[in-house]
Amino acid sequence: MYSLPRTATAPFCPSEVAGSVAVDAGLPFHKKLLRFAGPGLLVSVGYMDPGNWATDIESGSRFGYGLLFVVLLASLAAMLLQTLCVRLGLIAQKDLARACRDHYPTAVNRFLWLGAELAIVACDLAEVLGSALALHLLFGVSIPVGIAITAFDTLLVLGLQGAGFRRVEAIVLGLVVTIAGCFVVELAMSQPNWFGVAMGFVPSLERLQQPGALYLAIGIVGATVMPHNLYLHSSIIQTRQVTPTPAGRREAVRFGTIDAMVSLSLALLVNAAIMVLAASAFNSNGHREVSDIADAYRLIEPVVGSALAASLFGIALLASGQSSTFTGTIAGQIVMEGFLDLKIPCWQRRLLTRVVALVPAFVGVWWFGDDGIGKMLVLSQVVLSFQLPFAMWPLIRFTSNRKMMGEFANGPVLKLAAWSLFAVISAANVWLVASVFG
Repeated sequence: MYSLPRTATAPFCPSEVAGSVAVDAGLPFHKKLLRFAGPGLLVSVGYMDPGNWATDIESGSRFGYGLLFVVLLASLAAMLLQTLCVRLGLIAQKDLARACRDHYPTAVNRFLWLGAELAIVACDLAEVLGSALALHLLFGVSIPVGIAITAFDTLLVLGLQGAGFRRVEAIVLGLVVTIAGCFVVELAMSQPNWFGVAMGFVPSLERLQQPGALYLAIGIVGATVMPHNLYLHSSIIQTRQVTPTPAGRREAVRFGTIDAMVSLSLALLVNAAIMVLAASAFNSNGHREVSDIADAYRLIEPVVGSALAASLFGIALLASGQSSTFTGTIAGQIVMEGFLDLKIPCWQRRLLTRVVALVPAFVGVWWFGDDGIGKMLVLSQVVLSFQLPFAMWPLIRFTSNRKMMGEFANGPVLKLAAWSLFAVISAANVWLVASVFG
């Protein structure tokens, strides 16, 4: 009879997979790069989850191509922060949660842990709603039934117990390729105005002053620069073996940085594609109030003129929701083990996060109805933006600490860029609170 595991199980427990991917020092450059490829991909899937879809679709339908520059800037911010995660993990050999536990008092760590857990639940809520909606659109099941079905993705985690970390990376790669392929076809069908797309990438404060634009921009930032992904990347990068010499560490940091940049560039293209699709299919045809993914699904077929467009949309949404199943589980294990020095079986961790996310999902659908899914998705991403500074602060402090990082500590330019980003995101959050309660 099959028995459930009683301890945390690789590839989801970070301490069990550290150094599990060998990188032979004698390999040529391209083969080393391929061995290092993967952690950035797992991080990037968080930037194309259903929460991103909600903010991108509403932004594209309301403002056309106008907020594409926010997607670009948010992606560049994510690249900056994820390179710091690469350095922390490879040089200090600590993930962000573990570093916090080693340097901060218990009360501070409990606060940071609760914030990280809130971010993971907010992300999981988006995954639940997105996957349930995809099942509803593709197979006709009701939203509550779709939400209930998502609870069974814990079986996916159980099915991978004892598997190597590269297996998880390969599955996620397949899901990402599916998402990207669907949008390539849909963009070809929708025929966007490429000059308008190019102009949308030019930053403009004037566009942010339009009613509702800043709220959506903050949601885009939260959806892109997810706080729990900082804990995630600083841990899973340690799955790669590093030659314990200055040259070996420099090489590892270089390969890890390339992996992060390439993966996040792919996420940037997917996010931009979602917004461009919404702008060309909806905004350009007079549909400027599309704030719900279901409305987008129903409208895309008559607007684009092909039933295939709607099917691809639903398939990509389902792949998007499921891709976060793995990263959410791993991130949950990381923050529990790092902050609390606590290990529980991976299936229990997955089930705990999912149950907590199911409650607001059911309540939200009951209260707002099916049409409220888009609003809940955008709100979940704004919650992530509020949590972001609490993960950024220790990350920047630790990677600037020469005792921890040695020659790899942040230089003046990198510190200025990181702290400026921290100030901008914090100020935007404060402005949003003031505008809501003022």
